[in-house]
Order: sequence, then C-alpha cells, then structure tokens
Amino acid sequence: MNIDITIFKAYDIRGVYPSQLDEDGAYAIARSYAVILKRENPGRALTIAVGGDMRLSTPSLKQRVIQGLLDSGLNVEDVGLVSTPTFYFAVSYFAHDGGIQVSASHNPGEYNGLKMVRTNGVPISKDTGIMEMRDMVANDNLGEVVEKKGQLSHRADVTAVEVADQIKHADISKIKTFKIVADAANAMGAVDIAELFNEIPGDLIKMNFELDGNFPSHEADPMKDENTADLRARVLAEGADLGLAPDGDNDRLFIIDEKGHTVPPAILRGLLAQIELRAHPDALVAYDIRPGRITRDMIEECHGKSIVTPVGHSLIKEAMLKQGAIFGGESSGHFFYKLPYGTFEAPMVLIVKLLQYLSESGKRLSEIVEPYNRYAHSGEINTKVASRDAVLAKIDELAKRYADGTHVLIDGLTVEYPDYWFNVRASNTEPMIRLTVEAQSPELMQEKRDELLALIRN
Repeated sequence: MNIDITIFKAYDIRGVYPSQLDEDGAYAIARSYAVILKRENPGRALTIAVGGDMRLSTPSLKQRVIQGLLDSGLNVEDVGLVSTPTFYFAVSYFAHDGGIQVSASHNPGEYNGLKMVRTNGVPISKDTGIMEMRDMVANDNLGEVVEKKGQLSHRADVTAVEVADQIKHADISKIKTFKIVADAANAMGAVDIAELFNEIPGDLIKMNFELDGNFPSHEADPMKDENTADLRARVLAEGADLGLAPDGDNDRLFIIDEKGHTVPPAILRGLLAQIELRAHPDALVAYDIRPGRITRDMIEECHGKSIVTPVGHSLIKEAMLKQGAIFGGESSGHFFYKLPYGTFEAPMVLIVKLLQYLSESGKRLSEIVEPYNRYAHSGEINTKVASRDAVLAKIDELAKRYADGTHVLIDGLTVEYPDYWFNVRASNTEPMIRLTVEAQSPELMQEKRDELLALIRN
C-alpha cells in the first residue's frame, strides 16, 4: 500500500497518485471512514453516497473506495461522475448517511484525494475525524471485514435533479438572457454549468468544456490570474455580460465582469450576502478571517449580523451549522448556502440568484461592484519556512512587533489599525506562512506589505 500520512489535511485527503495515494490506500481510508460511521450509528443499516471527478486515476480509486465500504458492511449508492457540490447535494437530498467524493479539487492532474461527509453533507475535518482516520490507517486498525457485505446501487440522474431543485431558489422568469462566457478548465464545472443553462435563460459560450483529467487548457485554479486570462479576454472579445470561472471540482467559483475584471471574492460574498439578507432580514452571515473588510461593511449596510471563522471550507460550514448562518463566503471563492437539506457550496444557487439580481437591477456588474472597491488588498502571499515551528515563531515575533494594534487570534494572527490591517497564519498543509494585507489606500497597503514581508523573510 502506498500511502503517505501527510496527505491527511485539515479539510480533506489529498496527494500525488500513486506515490502518496494508491488504490490500496483508498481502500484503507474507506474502511477507516466506515469504522467512524458505524460507531456513530450503532445497529443501523447505513447507505453511503460515492462520487468522483474526471481525473484519470478516479475510476480505479473510486472502485476501491466502494469496495472498502462494502467490505465494512455499508451499503453504497454510486452517484457517478459528479462535481463536489453535486456530491454534497446527493448525500443530503437523498438522505444518505454520509458520502465520499474522489477528487483533488483544483490540484494538478497527478493529484487525487477524498472528501468525506456525514449525513446532510456535514464535513469531516481534522478535528472531527480525519486525523483519527489517519491514525487508524497508519496503525492498520481498520476493523474486521464483515461476512455480510453491503449492497451496491447506482443513481445516474443526480445533476439533473440538482438543477431542477436549485433553480427554484430564484425566480427564473425574471432572468434576462445574458451573454455569458464560462471556462470550465476541462473539469467538473462543465457538467454543472451545461446542465444549468439547459434550464435557465442565457446565451452560454463554452470554453474548455471537454472533460480531460490532464487539464490541457490550463490549471483548474481560478484564484490565479493566469488561469483566467483567456476567459477575461474572451468576455471582452464577445461583448459578454459576465464570465464564470469554476475550479476543478466546481466547489469554488470566480465571476468576471463585463470589463474583463475578476470580481474580488470579498465583494462578491458581500453582494451575495446582501441578496440573502434582503430575503432574511437580520440574519447571520459567516466569512473567513482573511482581510476583506468590505464584506463586513456590506453585511452591516443590509443590517445583517456576521461571524468571522477560521480559513477552510469545512470549518466555515461547521461554524454556519453551529450558529445558524444563512450564507457563508470564503476568500478563496467558496460560497455556502443554507438549504432545506444541508449547508454547503451551491454554485447553481449562486448563479441563478446573481442573474436574477442583475436582471432586476438594470445595471452592469461593474457598476454594482465599483462603489465597493474601497480598500487596497494584497492578495494572499506565501513564504516557505523551515518548519511549522518556524511559522509559529515568526507569528509570535510579529505579534510582539505589532503589539500596539488590536489582535484577533481566530486563525493565526490578525492585527488591526485604523488605516490598515493584516493576517498571518500557518498553512494547514506545508511549512508556509501566509500573509494578507489590506489598507485604505494602495500606497499604504504596499508599504505595509513590503514591511511585513521583510520581517517574515528576514
């Protein structure tokens, strides 16, 4: 068995295939997952949804995941080739007891991994099972192969059912026929977006919609500007109203305005929050600690309440569930909706609600966004260091250096001053320190960014 225990991350399991994760490793992980689910549901017959993306290694890994669950006595419903949000939908909407998605999200083609949830799509993260699974696999403590195997069934209509359900969250009769360019990066967003625009108005121009686990067009990570360059140019060339840039498994989405500019996620999540708050006054919205103060401004302008969470899709969803938030947004492009059957990423809901909002506003997207460009933002800047201990030592050093600011310790260190603020935190996956700076002017942001980087890299 090839399995590197470092692939057990804070939010999921992800590594290079087959050197860090192979079929036997996937089988062992499925067995460890079954131990946890059976312990939490004693005496019950459990059914687990299993899906997968278009990566070349997914079919063989998925087959072994299914076998590991069946050998543990769990029933499995294979939901087929699906995006991660569609997988969450399947687990929740069809009332399964949990699920495993074979996917490595936006990572390059040589990677693969597993995302695991409980019933209603509740995520399993580092503090709620992933590290326990790691220890079980490392110690070959996987329980017994049961005599009575689980039963395997198949469901082929999940994406169509999802579209039919999620378009009900907007009034599609009010959506105008916008010209929209979408770049799926040869990945799973192609499946969802194509199915969605079969049911709603829109002149859809497709880019890189052919599924290909080699990612021949470009890396499926729209957070990097180079990966949206062709899309942004195409939006301008086509005179389109907006562009859509999903990541590899479609659980993150970036929006391009008609001028070819990426809408900053902090502003987009603020706008989406305002849409929700108009329907649910005084409700609670969650977002991550990385600087993006405009989100707070926009929530407060609609008289909403906010909670700030650690970085990480599973951590934000857990906070939303615990505190009853109706919407959540992460700086990396994850957007979460509280739906009747679960709380998770729902890009189809996002798209139909945004299109209805644009239709009713009578404004171009750039006109809506422009007033909210109030702050200068550095983006997240990564610096590798010798070890995680070195990261923590550097953060402690910065805490002392900026002791006169207001400190927030939700995830790493956030320091706030009247005219600028920053966050430094440790990566959850490697010895790296992540810095984000925001200020009231570009000049001050650049000054403080350079000052902080010099201290970090000294």
